[in-house]
Amino acid sequence: MKNNLKEGKAIVIGGSIAGLLSARVLSDYYTEVFIVERDELPEGPVNRAGTPHSFHPHRLTPRAKKIIDRLFPGYNDDLLANGASSSLNKSLHMMNEHGSIVLGPNAQNHATNSRALLEWVFRKRVQRISNVHFLVKRDVLGLQATPDRTQVTGVILRERGGSGKTQILLADRVLDTSGRSSQIVEWLQNLGYDVPQPDLLKVALGYSTRHYKVPPAIAENWDTIRIEGDPSKGSYTGVFSMIENQLAEVMLYRPGGQYPPTKVEDFEKEVAQLASPLIAEVLQGLEPIDTPRGYRLPACFRHHFEIMQRWPSGFLVLGDAFCNFDPIFAQGMTVVALEVEMLEGCLQEQRQDPRLDFERNVIRKMQEVVEPAWWLNCVADLRWSGVEYVGSEPLRGIAFAQKYLDLFLKLAMSKENSQMYGLYWLVSSASISPRELINPQMISNILAADGSDEAKQFLNEFLQGNGQSLDDFLNQILPT
Repeated sequence: MKNNLKEGKAIVIGGSIAGLLSARVLSDYYTEVFIVERDELPEGPVNRAGTPHSFHPHRLTPRAKKIIDRLFPGYNDDLLANGASSSLNKSLHMMNEHGSIVLGPNAQNHATNSRALLEWVFRKRVQRISNVHFLVKRDVLGLQATPDRTQVTGVILRERGGSGKTQILLADRVLDTSGRSSQIVEWLQNLGYDVPQPDLLKVALGYSTRHYKVPPAIAENWDTIRIEGDPSKGSYTGVFSMIENQLAEVMLYRPGGQYPPTKVEDFEKEVAQLASPLIAEVLQGLEPIDTPRGYRLPACFRHHFEIMQRWPSGFLVLGDAFCNFDPIFAQGMTVVALEVEMLEGCLQEQRQDPRLDFERNVIRKMQEVVEPAWWLNCVADLRWSGVEYVGSEPLRGIAFAQKYLDLFLKLAMSKENSQMYGLYWLVSSASISPRELINPQMISNILAADGSDEAKQFLNEFLQGNGQSLDDFLNQILPT
């Protein structure tokens, strides 16, 4: 690409949120961008067959909102105009085994909404971009490549239904954003590439969600109630949150293979048995509009394409096809926004100073984006019985982080310190680096404030066992 002019064609595989954000960025660098989507796109904000998890809660963190608002200025107003609930003057009620805390009232007019509405608002924005085109009801059968298979030159498509006609769509850049169901490993192997095994977090998680109609008087008072499950007891996490059109969603969640029920009676019973009765009390005044629906996820995975000896030029991947997370921590869409921002920066650098290893450079930087969220995901889920990690290298610092974060949360909840808890949530939702929370000064402050013998002993145990200073120990275990 030369002289800041758009050149060539790009293909985005998958028209969900990752694909839409990617297409928005690519539209600034390519003459034409094609989004290939397996589903027929709905006219309104409804769930699609290709996104079975969209029935369940989705949230954007402050970091993701900031990035997306630059790509789609005013998108929050679009959500509110289409019925999304506002967080203005509402509070978040957060509870765990250490106590409860109220964050708010919120001074920001942020929209809270369903995944379907969010995707629809983004899609309407992208559909207004003149050089972006949607190709719907197409399956991607594989990648088209040069005879020596060193460069991807397009995709092989098949129409869904009807004749099942196949076609080859050529492009200068192909970006896979097709999510957990991506066939990227098979596509690369069919081109003769050796693909390493991904890291697996065998989380065996399940969640069940039900929706309720909320009277206006109640809707004005509530935003989110989150009651954390206790890993030592194996209890469920429960979340109540407002979405659009006077609706609320209630979700039960647990990793480790003990799945929450989908039968109405059993679902209501488990809600009533959460560590706090608050959600059950709120539901007494609400009208259920559907039956609980479950979602099961055997494992989360993180690919290591950066260690491959060869990688085809013209081909990239991001989103859940690259690395995916336990949805409960609101990391997924935030990491996608960070990946898209990183891709945008790499495209700008490539325009100004082209490099031959562009794709490999992007893949390496993609790992830097996902590493903190992946590590935190493992820290949180490996507390639960039944969760296992399988990777090419052992995870470092997990036990230390679990004990330290438990001390941190205990202090934040016991002191009802909303600033401390807010910092914890920003880190756990991939909005800021873990180093903002886990650093020598913060550790010293937490141990001094706790004052217990347990707090005094636990750090020395780790340092003595590793024979290192605190700085060296943290530099070794924390993601970069």
